[in-house]
Amino acid sequence: MADPDEPIHVTKEDARAGSTPRTTRYILPISLVLVIVIFAYLVLR
Repeated sequence: MADPDEPIHVTKEDARAGSTPRTTRYILPISLVLVIVIFAYLVLR
């Protein structure tokens, strides 16, 4: 068993335990633009 006073060092990849595709950087702006377009359509209709 590990010594409780000794810090545990884990790399970022091991801590996340998975891949992180960068699709969020595209989904957020696209959805924001879609919401603005839909609201503009509803207001100007």
